[in-house]
Amino acid sequence: MRRNPLPFLLLFLTFFIGIYSYTASGVGSLALQFSAFSPGTAQLVYWMFHLLLLGLVIAGAFRIRSGKGTPVWMTFAANSMLALLVSQLVFSLVLFLGDVGRWSNRLFSAGAPVERSEGLLLTGLALAAIPLIAFVHGTTRGKYRYTVKKQILYFDDLPAAFDGFTLTQISDVHAGSFTDAQAVAKGIDKVNALKSDLFVFTGDLVNNVSTEFEPWVSHFSKIKAPYGQFSIFGNHDYGDYARWSSPEAKRVNLEQLKKLHAQTGFRLLLDENITLEKDGQQIHLLGIQNWGEGFSQYGDFNKTMQGVPEDGFKILLSHDPTHFESQVKNHPAKVHLTLSGHTHGMQFGIEIFGFKWSPVQYRYRRWAGLYQENDRYLYINRGFGFLGFSGRIGIWPEITQIVLKAR
Repeated sequence: MRRNPLPFLLLFLTFFIGIYSYTASGVGSLALQFSAFSPGTAQLVYWMFHLLLLGLVIAGAFRIRSGKGTPVWMTFAANSMLALLVSQLVFSLVLFLGDVGRWSNRLFSAGAPVERSEGLLLTGLALAAIPLIAFVHGTTRGKYRYTVKKQILYFDDLPAAFDGFTLTQISDVHAGSFTDAQAVAKGIDKVNALKSDLFVFTGDLVNNVSTEFEPWVSHFSKIKAPYGQFSIFGNHDYGDYARWSSPEAKRVNLEQLKKLHAQTGFRLLLDENITLEKDGQQIHLLGIQNWGEGFSQYGDFNKTMQGVPEDGFKILLSHDPTHFESQVKNHPAKVHLTLSGHTHGMQFGIEIFGFKWSPVQYRYRRWAGLYQENDRYLYINRGFGFLGFSGRIGIWPEITQIVLKAR
């Protein structure tokens, strides 16, 4: 039985109206203390500016839904709203702490109410500037700050010929969001500089439509590896989030995306597997179509496994990490390593000195990096591109290199 979303939406709306209203009161106090504008005028400008940003975001969403791509002005408006929201949360918290003192003083004394102090307002502005600066960095430099993560994995049953075999993984390109070809090219140079034996891409080449990737074919076709370049689909690749004139138009879009994979030099695996051979020994690379809890479930795991020896060494490309939890980790035929993406690490969080946190962990138990269960590995790439929020803060775009080692 589906839950009624109305109570949650009302709570969500009430929270945001409360935050914006409380911030507006702070804007009025700032105007009273530091400007020639009246509090009412300053608050009116504040509300009109935010309503303009909201209108641009809504208009952009309709444009995206119609398959026309993501307009730059919509990206700017969405980024601005998100950055300002976080800053306003900080500003409101400082105001609230100061107001508690003012209200307490008024409650326990007969004096006239005390206005918000200059010190309180300036402290609130200074602290609110910190997340605002972080968002500016994230939307300009952070989203193209490609970071190489290297991981050595040991296996008892890795064929000896593949001891030291390397593979490079990227995921979640979301080409429709790119605006800086030079920055993307530098990321691709980093991929090639690793000189891995194998290259794999684990889904979401586009945001919504195949045409988003056309300008980038020449860039990504430069990626080469001796044992080949392989790819799978992610949930965004099927066109499920765009509005189509007919089912046929949607089908044609998907077929065009398949051709773009081929033009790029990627061997697209659609619920199938291939065998890699070295010095007479084999490992098996499996690629499943998207299968995720709460998302599309196009993939057929049994079909993907057909013809693979049960005791063979297997590497699975599966876009959504919830597939590992649902079907892979307990499957009778052991899959040694599953490579996923999908979460992006929410493009926001903290990773420092081994500590790792992101709001996405409240949705996904496994959301970035390496996990192990039942003697099987899952590695979740943080994504090469970005979506929704056109930036990254603390969770940088990732290029993964994995080294297979015999124990």
